[in-house]
Amino acid sequence: MLSVKEHKRTARHQRIRKDMAGTSKRPRLCVHRSLNNLQAQIIDDSAGKIILGKSTLAKDLRTKAKTGGNINAAAVLGKALAAEALKKGIIQVCFDRGGYLYHGRIKAFAEAARKAGLQF
Repeated sequence: MLSVKEHKRTARHQRIRKDMAGTSKRPRLCVHRSLNNLQAQIIDDSAGKIILGKSTLAKDLRTKAKTGGNINAAAVLGKALAAEALKKGIIQVCFDRGGYLYHGRIKAFAEAARKAGLQF
């Protein structure tokens, strides 16, 4: 059973996703935040495929950020995901914050990804 807080977040996420879909030209950048980690995926909804996925649990990111659940780790993840996306030729994405407030780790992730070259 979901807590009230998680239920409200999923309702916000469904409301956002109702009008948002990733295409091959502009895929969706989806973020999931847990207490200890952050995960991000670039998704092409029209083809139903995950193009790229990265988490703070990845070995290359664990050396740069000691813990996965803070603002520093979110910024490192945003920078790393944007670098890999640019290698695959993805420049523009639509940002799906997953129903989370644009604050704290989500904001740090988004700003780092923008600084690294992603446009949204």
